[in-house]
Parts: sequence; structure tokens; C-alpha cells
Amino acid sequence: MKNIRFSLLTFLIAALICGTAEAKTNRVVRLSDYGIKPGTDDGRLTSRLDSVLALIKASQRPGETITLKFKRGRYDFHAADAKKRVIYISNHDQDAFKHVGIFLKDWQGLTIDGSGADFVFHGRIIPIALQNTTQVTLKRFSVDFEKPQEGQAEIISSSATEGIIFRLTEGPDYRITPEGRLQFCGEGWTNTPVGGIAFDSATHHILYNTADLGFANKQIKDLGNRKFHAPKWCDTRLVPGTRMALRSWARPCPGLFMDECRQTKISDVKIHFAEGMGLVAQRCTDIDLSRFGVCLRKGSPRYYTTQADATHFSQCRGLIRSVDGLYEGMMDDAINVHGVYLRVRERIDDNTLRCRFEHGQAWGFAWGDKGDTVCFVRSKTMEHVDGTNVIAEIKPADKPQVTGCREFIIRFVKPVAAEVTAAEGYGVENLTWTPEVEFSGNVIRNNRARGALFSSPRRTICERNLFDHTSGSAIVLCGDCNGWYESGAVRDLVIRKNVFINALTSLYQFTNAVISIYPEIPGFGEQQRYFHGGTPTAISITDNVFDTFDKPVLYAKSVDGLVFKNNKITHNNAFKPFHFNSQTIKLERCIHTDIQVVE
Repeated sequence: MKNIRFSLLTFLIAALICGTAEAKTNRVVRLSDYGIKPGTDDGRLTSRLDSVLALIKASQRPGETITLKFKRGRYDFHAADAKKRVIYISNHDQDAFKHVGIFLKDWQGLTIDGSGADFVFHGRIIPIALQNTTQVTLKRFSVDFEKPQEGQAEIISSSATEGIIFRLTEGPDYRITPEGRLQFCGEGWTNTPVGGIAFDSATHHILYNTADLGFANKQIKDLGNRKFHAPKWCDTRLVPGTRMALRSWARPCPGLFMDECRQTKISDVKIHFAEGMGLVAQRCTDIDLSRFGVCLRKGSPRYYTTQADATHFSQCRGLIRSVDGLYEGMMDDAINVHGVYLRVRERIDDNTLRCRFEHGQAWGFAWGDKGDTVCFVRSKTMEHVDGTNVIAEIKPADKPQVTGCREFIIRFVKPVAAEVTAAEGYGVENLTWTPEVEFSGNVIRNNRARGALFSSPRRTICERNLFDHTSGSAIVLCGDCNGWYESGAVRDLVIRKNVFINALTSLYQFTNAVISIYPEIPGFGEQQRYFHGGTPTAISITDNVFDTFDKPVLYAKSVDGLVFKNNKITHNNAFKPFHFNSQTIKLERCIHTDIQVVE
């Protein structure tokens, strides 16, 4: 009996060990075994992949991780074959229903290994979307569109009186409307360009001192062979050979979307086009980007990549890390990290407020949770109310569910300061959903507007990056509870060992210098406190190289604690200086500063 008991105990221990080992195994699934193969386009890849993903997910054992491997090659995904899903995306057009090519929801312990595959999309579609995932890795693939929703014009001739003759070098199909407008069209979509961004054909730099250009899209005459005459489009800055991305302001679909995801890793992934931002993450925790790119495909005739930011992180937390990336040709920033201010719309009682998403492109998703720490800011002066508070309860006010809502009823643990009212104008910032940021070793070049925007109170490091012809400012620290409603104040930022080459070749919003600290403060003359900072070294700018054709290097407004030293500033003759700010360093309402300038 004793031997039997010993043998049984040994068996149970062995079984437990084997079970534990099995639970920790990684199962490699070759998608070619399920008929997901490159090189054929039958228009049904999206629906077939959906079915395969559902089958594999149902077979995943507790604790098991799965690697899904694509064969190297081209895979074509069509919007017409994709399911419509209700998705609200921060800083995008909120039309709710979105087609999604590769949809990963509620996965845990999953790796998508593209093995160098090219994922090519057709129609208006989000290529890849993740919702409520944990420990998902994406690696080794590219995302592109067969016919992007933007067109690219090459200027053939330009006259101040006769208009412009241009040729469409790359892009979608087109037609001339009965009203005489050029309209791009594709599988289930149309897009009428209203303006554009011009690129120097030789350097790929955005054309000096042009910024956002208008496109007189009327009385367009088709000359054949993709050549057109625009008689009302007169701009002699657009010399023959100039390339111009013809675009609208629509942002329907990002390239890669993440919502409520945790511990996501993305490596060696390239986004070559998206009719929105390259990557958007909202309410996500811990994102690691390694050698991620929003960049031109090698050998492509295109000069542009995405319709807006390369990467955008809204209301995230944990660590946001972007290392050794390439961001070029996008129509906005390489990275934008921020929270979202809710505007106070009603004081229901001393502990309860009705608050609203104000911006038309940022609503419909969760904003906070019970137990989150918040603070309040006066919109007019961007001054914080003393102390913080904690959410006791939050629920949607205008919808039965959070998805699609614009307003919340929020009850707080402590009474809210009496000054916080709808009439006065206040915003609420969620301090729990703010991330640490590491942005290092990246190349940012030939893009519109700005290089990097950081708006987090937690530790942020921006180092060893190359900002090469960012067109507007290279780095912007904003904070705006009046227009974009993107929070919040910077408390611990290090900018070091970066190289800045000829920023500010055009002027855009907030671009007062190469590094522009520009919170939006309508009542600046009334402000008594300071928006950014709070310690003597809150914002530290050291050991950088500024190679510039113009004068302004640093502009700062409403900062308590600013260091600028051991930076090298050199001047070149690449362009004619034109900036309205003629000061190398310009400070407005800044205290506790340590500024040293050597030119």
C-alpha cells in the first residue's frame, strides 16, 4: 500500500510538472496549412482569415502562447470582404462603422509573425486593429494600399495667370465631376482633394515656406495620360518637377489601431500609407515599438505616407517606447502623446459633474475608471486647481453604454472645489492614464507640421534622435483645454543628444521655434501660476546639436523650471531666414531657468 501511494504521488507530481510545462509552451501555427497563402487575390482573404483566427483562438489552451506565421509574400485584403465594426478612434473621423482587415480581439499571448510579408489593402479600411488584448506581438511585415486615397501631382508648368498643368504620378483612379472637380475614387470610396503639401523632387524636403497649400479644384480639364490643367490654381512657387500630395482633411482609418490593450510589442513593422494616422493607441498600457516605421517603400514614387501623425498615443499609461524607428513623409507629427481633457458641462452637486468630450474627433470611447486620480484646470488661464480628486463612479450620460458616448456623469470621492463650474470653463484631466515615454534613436524627416509632441506629467526621455527637415518645429510641448483638448502639463522631460537639422522651413500651429513650449492660454495676461514644470529641472534640454538656417531655437511660455545648456548651435545658408521670431531664446512667464547659449 505504501508503494502504491508513493507511485500515485510520483505520478501526480509528474503530471503536474508536465501540465505546467505544457501550459507554458508556445504553439507555432503556419497559416499556409489553413489555406492562408501569398500570391493569390480572390477577394476573400479577410473573411477566410477571420474564420481561421476564430478556430485557432478557440483551440488555445490556458496559459498557452501562439505564434501565427505567414509565409513571405504579398497578401491582398479588400474592404468589401471585411466586416463592419463599431469602432471609435481618438483624433479620427467618428463615423463609427469601420471595415477592418486583420481584427484581433480578446487575444492573450499571441504573436503575428509576417516573415517579411507585404499586406496590401484595397478600399477604405483599417488594416489591423487590436481590442482588449494582452501580450500581443506584431513583427516583420509591411502595410500598404494598392491605390491610396491621396494622389500625387508632378508639376509640369506653372503660370501666374494661366494656372498649372500637372500629371498624376501615383495614386488612385480618378474622375472629373460634372462641376469640374478632380475626384479620386476606389473600391467603395471617393475623395475630393482640397489642398496639399509640396515636396522638392530632388531632396524630398517639404518645399520651403509653403506649409499647407490650397488646390483650386475647379474647372479642371483632363488632357489625357493622367495630365490635367487647373486654370484657377496659380502658385509660381510650384516650379516644374515639384511633387505635391493632393489631399483632403479626412481621417477615416489609421493603419494600425489599438484599444484597451496591454503589453503590446511591435517590431520591424512598416506602414507605407494610411488614410489617417500610422498607429493610434487609446487607453493602452505598455507599448514597445522597435524599428517601427511610417516610411516610404523602397523604390516607390511616392513622397508622402500618412494623412496625419505617424504614431499617436491618447489616454495611455505604463511605458510608451519608440526606439530606432523611421518616420517620414507624414502629414503631421512623428509622435504625439497626450491625454484628453473633458470639459465640465454641469455641476450636479458638490461631488458630481457632467463632463463632455469636446473635440469632434475624440469621443465615443472610455475615458476613466473608478479609482482614477484626476485634476482640474481652468481653460482660460490653464491653471490647475489645488489638489487632486478620485473617481468614485463614472457612467455614460448620453448613451446606455460607453461606446459612442460623448458625455459622462462623474461622482468624485471628495467635494469638487467650488470654483469648478460650467460657466467659468474647466477641464478634467485623468492623471492615472498618463504614460512614461522613451523616444530614442529615431529618424524623423521630411514631414509636415511638427516632429514630436509630448504632453505627459511622467518621466519622458527624448534622446539620440535625428530631426531632419521636420518643416515645422521639431519638438512641441502644448497642453490645450480650448481647441484640441489634449492634456496635459509636462513635469519631467529630458531632451538630450539629439540632432536638429533645418526645422521651421514652414509655419504651422504652435511652431515658434525649433523647440516650442506653447500651451494654449487664451487668458495669458491673467495667469498667476505656471502650466509646465514645477521643479528647477522639470524640462532639461542639454547636449543637442542645432543646425539651422534661421534664428529661433527655443521658445517657452508658462514654465517653472527650464534648463538649456551644453547645446551646440550652428547656422547655414540652406534657406533664407523668414521666421517672425528673431530671438534664439525667447521666454514668456518662465521662472527658475538655467539658460546658456553658445553659437
